[in-house]
Amino acid sequence: MSETPPETPDFDAMTRDIAEVPAVEVIVTVAVNLMSAAAVKLGLTEEGDTYKDLDEARKLVTALAGLLDASATEISSFHAAPLRDGLKSLQLAFREASVVPDEPGQGPGEKYTGPVYG
Repeated sequence: MSETPPETPDFDAMTRDIAEVPAVEVIVTVAVNLMSAAAVKLGLTEEGDTYKDLDEARKLVTALAGLLDASATEISSFHAAPLRDGLKSLQLAFREASVVPDEPGQGPGEKYTGPVYG
């Protein structure tokens, strides 16, 4: 039996597709993906603690905070405000999930957002 080789992706078409997407949409999509991944790693999904990993969650929340800090003026407050609210919720969830909570200002992403209080 002969196997058919896998099709080669059409990179030209993929590049054209990416070129048509506004930067704001790319930034918001990445932010939402980071938020979703952080929520999973914080155990905030239906699966609960199955995928909980606070070390991984810390990295994701910090990356999200850095992205929002760097792009806030580029994406307008219309897009940035709800993302910041989601970030704060994740930071508070991290603090709640931690056996030994970080000092204010030392939690994930707080070097970008400042201290987060509950």
